[in-house]
Amino acid sequence: MTTFPIKRLGFFTRLLDQVDAAERYRLATQQIVQAEKCGFDSAWIAQHHFHEGEGGLPAPFVFLAHAAAHTSRIRLGTGIVTLPLELPIRVAEDAAVTDLMSEGRLEVGVGPGGNLSAFTAFGLESDQRHALFDNNLALLKTAWSGGTLPGGDKLYPSSPSLVERVWQATFTVSGARRAGLAGDGLMLSRTQPRPPEAPQSSLADIQNPMLDAYLEALPKGVEPRILASRTIFVADDHKEAMRLAEIGLSRMRHRLAATGNFSSGSLVGDLIRAMDVHIGTPDEVIASLQADSTLQRSTDLTMQVHSIDPPHPYILRSIELFAGKVAPALGWAPEVKAGTRQVA
Repeated sequence: MTTFPIKRLGFFTRLLDQVDAAERYRLATQQIVQAEKCGFDSAWIAQHHFHEGEGGLPAPFVFLAHAAAHTSRIRLGTGIVTLPLELPIRVAEDAAVTDLMSEGRLEVGVGPGGNLSAFTAFGLESDQRHALFDNNLALLKTAWSGGTLPGGDKLYPSSPSLVERVWQATFTVSGARRAGLAGDGLMLSRTQPRPPEAPQSSLADIQNPMLDAYLEALPKGVEPRILASRTIFVADDHKEAMRLAEIGLSRMRHRLAATGNFSSGSLVGDLIRAMDVHIGTPDEVIASLQADSTLQRSTDLTMQVHSIDPPHPYILRSIELFAGKVAPALGWAPEVKAGTRQVA
């Protein structure tokens, strides 16, 4: 049996439960509490503006401060903050305060953003997002490290250790190289569009060159931090898993139809394959993840149930099954016994 060098296990939510916003936040908090109880090392939330069907949370630090009050050990991360849309000093302040309130448990994932229409609403040009990202990230790190800001001020409270907890999300080899040169962590997405010239490429075919670029660019002596997010839904029963997948993935069928990527004769089968979904019983998910060579080079494996987005009780059970049966078979072991609580 193939095992991976996964050091840390994460749970990721886009807060997409089929309920109103307040209930989404309540359920997501319960899911993070469940992840801590089951021994997960980290929990991650995404920031999305405006589009409730894409993501349910525009204010990640507010939510993470709330999650911190309901947990005591699990690390809490942004996956991601869309940095070009933010005032970097405001992000630096919010992150520093959240980190203090969570007793040093914050991880900060950032990226240039993919929702281009949001830039118009913020009064920005989307074609400037990469330049904005670079400038804002540099200012963010200067602020955290206690450096002098434009105008002569310094951040209070400063938080120099946050500089070592930055993760960059990217879809490209050049973006991975940029993260490596900066000594930051690298965040890999759960799925990516296939290039027109190679429509049958696996996700590993796309992401392994990104890992090559990241590792080659990483400064000597800096430990790699590679977080691979994957859509993983573990269930007690295969038929039940597929039933829920057909309900959830059918919401995404318009995306698959746009690619023309139908081949198996089964809509749900095509969607599972096209969106790189790992689904089924624990044994089925173990075998599926073992076939993903990217994971053999990652330090962190983070599960999310999107795009299946099953009802809340099934998410709680999937978290339990993943930590209890799937992840240990891949070489992961919790740092503390599942169910214990300790101050980070």
